[in-house]
Amino acid sequence: MIPAMPATALTSRRTSVAALRFGRFASMGAVTVLILIAGVWASWGSAQYVMLTKGRERGTIEVARCAQDVCSGPYTPLSHGSQARGRVIIEKTVAVRKGRTYTVVVKPGSADVVRSGLAGVLYSWVPMGGALLLASVVVAGGLRRTRFAWVLAGSGIALLTAAFVAI
Repeated sequence: MIPAMPATALTSRRTSVAALRFGRFASMGAVTVLILIAGVWASWGSAQYVMLTKGRERGTIEVARCAQDVCSGPYTPLSHGSQARGRVIIEKTVAVRKGRTYTVVVKPGSADVVRSGLAGVLYSWVPMGGALLLASVVVAGGLRRTRFAWVLAGSGIALLTAAFVAI
């Protein structure tokens, strides 16, 4: 016969289990929020120029040269008040090829440009898509919220796929 546990030991055990669950929930929730904030922060660096174009210089770049991580070419203005430039710089990615022309937005106070339009918006939010995928793993494993994890993962996959198709 198994001896019964005293009531105080049973209550103490339940309290400990509840505290551990709350600790896991709080820490995994904080990690999830941190991952999502980092995704927004990484994306907003270029997304702000692509999404908030009012008052910014818009035009096209014909990519003439590509080095290790940047491409360059002449800039032709499309917006009022924008000036032509002999050479602007765009980040070299899988979406930028030598000899092609892209619509771009000039970063204020520099010769750097970022792609504009739907392709530019989607490409600038790619880090957020990765953050959504990573957060879904934390939510599923750490928080044990599988439905919410599937929503996060689906959103991340949809964003990455849309960016891949648009580019």
